Amino acid sequence: MYYRLWDAYWRSYRINSEVAIQIALQQVPGQVIKVELDYENGILVYEIDIRTPSGIYEVHVNAVTGQILKIEIDDDWI
Repeated sequence: MYYRLWDAYWRSYRINSEVAIQIALQQVPGQVIKVELDYENGILVYEIDIRTPSGIYEVHVNAVTGQILKIEIDDDWI
């Protein structure tokens, strides 16, 4: 029961993946190849992998505020 309440809370008080993708693409234009919702340091975060001509970037977007937390080149894809 507690899990359901918590899940409903996060569904109500976060941006959806489409909004997160648009925010990420404004900073790193390219092709989105993966979107994940995860916890990072106690914060709900969208991790969005974007393919560009110069490589694959991972953009972390705060799922509640829409703020970009981190942009890094993803060496795992190279």
